[in-house]
Amino acid sequence: MTPAQKRCRARTRKGERCRNPAGPDGLCALHRRQLQAEGEPSPTAEGGASAVHTPEPDPELLAPFLKWAEEALEFLGRRLLGEYEVDEFGHDPDLVEHVLAPLLRPLYRHWWRVETRGLEHVPASGPALVVGNHAGTLPFDALMVALALLDEHPAHRSLRMLAADLAFGLPVVAPLARKSGNTLACAEDATRLLESGALVGVWPEGYKGLGKPYRERYQLQRFGRGGFVEVAVRTGSPIVPVAVVGSEEIYPMVANLRRLARLLGFPYFPVTPTFPALGPLGAIPLPSKWLIEFCPPIETAHLGPDAVLDPMVLFDLTDQVRDTIQQTVHRNLLLRRGVFG
Repeated sequence: MTPAQKRCRARTRKGERCRNPAGPDGLCALHRRQLQAEGEPSPTAEGGASAVHTPEPDPELLAPFLKWAEEALEFLGRRLLGEYEVDEFGHDPDLVEHVLAPLLRPLYRHWWRVETRGLEHVPASGPALVVGNHAGTLPFDALMVALALLDEHPAHRSLRMLAADLAFGLPVVAPLARKSGNTLACAEDATRLLESGALVGVWPEGYKGLGKPYRERYQLQRFGRGGFVEVAVRTGSPIVPVAVVGSEEIYPMVANLRRLARLLGFPYFPVTPTFPALGPLGAIPLPSKWLIEFCPPIETAHLGPDAVLDPMVLFDLTDQVRDTIQQTVHRNLLLRRGVFG
């Protein structure tokens, strides 16, 4: 495992902190070239000024491509030289920020036009357990919540999500799940992550939420035995409920072929208005309008670790989290103008 590199101290055109690793002068290659093109001196490692070069500015149409090419070359260079960090769970933040997240951003920004509220309720540092509703046949809701925290939160926090066994038994999906920050949905892994100060995401409905029929949309399923609450209480971590509206409509499941699902080893096999009738085209999700709202945190530190021995405390907390999400979902459903608008 190599030590984490310092980030570039420049900011993007949107005012966000650049995520590329910095060179000796505190800048990445992309921003160093931009400063030179603008005729400004690039600081050296000792704080002095380097020679000023004033080449002709790049044509406006080529600028996005050149920026992408520069970042891609820097990324490939780090991979070839092994200058990236992977933690004990297999999380590869460099791969997430420069490969996986860019693949999801068009869905987030343009296809589902995700609107995010309540990010101030997610702590900027330290442990917290993000608990959300789960639906939509495929777990895109969890991916969009994670991307919202990475891109929109002022601290650009990484969400370490707890995933079911199936995610780690599928080819291609399993290594990507590990590298993107997922780990097995068990109390031991969740506890270790929270004790290390990580932001952990859990979806207590599991497959019951993902695979529920469209007629039961936005009706939260049972939250199991409240194992996530027990982990939060034991570590004294706050619980941040998050309500997602819009994911239920991307793959409206009108039927479930249970026998075929059992044959394939899946928890369900969905039939939607477009799948399997349209073949591969049926896998394209519908462009519903999304709203993600992070609710005020529910503190657990004052309860003390002995509270895990009281089943009524755990039950009441589980019920409070579920009711908070359900009420927020209903409120936002009333406020939205339409499924696609």
